[in-house]
Amino acid sequence: MSPCGRSNGLFFVAPDKLIACADANNEMWSINLNDKSHKVLVDSVDGRRFGGPNDCWVDTNGTIYFTDPLYMRPYWKHTIPSDNPRGVYRLSKDGELTQVVDDLVQPNGIIGDSENRQLWIADIGDKKTYRYDIAEDGSLTNRELFCQMGSDGMTLDQQRNLYLTGGAGVTIFSADGNKLETIAVPKGWTANVTFGGEGHRELFITAKDAVYTIPMRVSGLR
Repeated sequence: MSPCGRSNGLFFVAPDKLIACADANNEMWSINLNDKSHKVLVDSVDGRRFGGPNDCWVDTNGTIYFTDPLYMRPYWKHTIPSDNPRGVYRLSKDGELTQVVDDLVQPNGIIGDSENRQLWIADIGDKKTYRYDIAEDGSLTNRELFCQMGSDGMTLDQQRNLYLTGGAGVTIFSADGNKLETIAVPKGWTANVTFGGEGHRELFITAKDAVYTIPMRVSGLR
């Protein structure tokens, strides 16, 4: 679809909905995949415009978790103060917005595990990734440092290995935070990564002006 609100992070909600971090006007969108219409879910918090929703993950109950760093965009026709707070937010299915993290330098990538009730958030500004438990009320608890690396986009496989992106390519960490390997991507910056294809056994990697795919022996976490 075009225009698409300069959508950045995306998350499919079966069978006909796509949640998008629409950076053009600092909004969260819900896109109807049938007719390509969209509605704005939220665009501000406490009367203040977001700094620019960047990435999102949707829990099985419909709750959206999204990161809101601040990257000053040259295409903005509005002004965002340079001291605009960075944060991570939770948007419930009934539209209630709450801030769940407020102490990261530049939150960016985010991915969750609905079954084990865990959420990973990358602080790309501090080169760290944290793992949280998702409490019954949707808040985040028991923060622990998962690894000393930030990330742009990220994903999980069914073994709960975590895939992080950045300058080197795609770096894979085991469920206990040990580095397993790096998939080199010759583009200088790798922005996002996800599983798709038949059986979710194909890894898709976006990097600047290119998209790469790799057949995997493990499937992605659905």
